[in-house]
Amino acid sequence: MQLREKQKAKFIYGVLEKPFRNYYAKAERMEGQAGENLMILLERRLDSVIFRMGFARTRREARQIVDHKQLLVNGKSVNIPSYLVKAGDVIEVKEKCKSSQRYKDIMEVTGGRLIPAWLDVDSENLRGTVSALPTREEIDVPVNEMLIVELYSK
Repeated sequence: MQLREKQKAKFIYGVLEKPFRNYYAKAERMEGQAGENLMILLERRLDSVIFRMGFARTRREARQIVDHKQLLVNGKSVNIPSYLVKAGDVIEVKEKCKSSQRYKDIMEVTGGRLIPAWLDVDSENLRGTVSALPTREEIDVPVNEMLIVELYSK
């Protein structure tokens, strides 16, 4: 069961084994519970934030958008999907990409999606702000992180 929970979390966020283990090690060093910290770290990844903002239909598409340098974080181009956003970061789609048909289609599909309270999104201008870091209660991923903690603490 523990391994299955870990595999589920890895699959949902699209993270391989080694980076996932690194996230867990970082989560253990942070203040608070390791399981909650792990979920918060995974949710703070740039590709995950783009998906949550509704700028991508899936996490894989969000990862591709980041890889193709179509985003600006605080005015700078970032192409690292694992980039950890901080509170106050402004994320926007580059000007030349905003008018593309791809983003019109994406916004049509994701228009009704619920945006978490820790994100402020201006979908007209394809821009969003990380107003605060997420809490575990705001992350609606069906993963029991305590089983992952138990697995890694063996």
